[in-house]
Amino acid sequence: MLLGYQFAQQLIAYEVNECGEGFASIREAATAANVEMLFSDSKIVDGLDRIYFIRQGLVDDLITIGRDMNERGWILKIEEGYRSKEMQTRLVRKPAVFDAILKKCIWENKGQLPSTEELFQRAIVLVANIPKIGTHMSGSAVDISVFHRDDGKEVWRGNSYLEMSERTPMRSPFIENQDLQNRLKITAMMEARGFMHFPQEFWHFNKGDAGAHLLTGQPGAAKYGPVHWNPESNQVTPYDTPLSSLNPLEVIEAEAAAAMQRLQ
Repeated sequence: MLLGYQFAQQLIAYEVNECGEGFASIREAATAANVEMLFSDSKIVDGLDRIYFIRQGLVDDLITIGRDMNERGWILKIEEGYRSKEMQTRLVRKPAVFDAILKKCIWENKGQLPSTEELFQRAIVLVANIPKIGTHMSGSAVDISVFHRDDGKEVWRGNSYLEMSERTPMRSPFIENQDLQNRLKITAMMEARGFMHFPQEFWHFNKGDAGAHLLTGQPGAAKYGPVHWNPESNQVTPYDTPLSSLNPLEVIEAEAAAAMQRLQ
């Protein structure tokens, strides 16, 4: 988690020059290309539907990945696409998510309760409490799972999405070697089309944003940053304050107290 927080600080400092590109439907693009793809049917938080859209400049590469996986005998499942500010803000406060953050902090501290500041930092890493580091809010990221076409079973990566534990980092030492190999095979197929893996989450891949630039050593400003998206006009508007916390410290304190009460 410390490495994740350090990476988040690099994201905060990285230059972004938002290009203003609109969004495209992943589901519609897959159907048009006759690519077999799955989509999560669960709500993201508080009854809010998931949004299976991504930047227009990225959708073709994502569909190509889906086709590559079909040819291998796999099916790509999109768990997450774009997230609005409301979705991301409420996700940070989701009890199940916050409880997982608290438990992992206790695990890291060998049984001791963490400080509120430590919880605040972990919320930044695990659920992007700052817009600029939340690549889902840039429309440049997807969370994925993968399934076998023949029997419908998941290509096992040590855990299913959404796992939030010591097993979550891509190269976690707490998973079996075969599970790691599955993660790396999937990652190779994603990265062949430019979607880079986020080291702290085995299911998260992004392209064209600050995170992808940092992970690949690509120079120059990133073209995708956090945006508000109008589905009717397909217009995007950059965040006015991309470095402000979606949930301020006092909210995290209240959620921490509630999580500790539930833990007891």
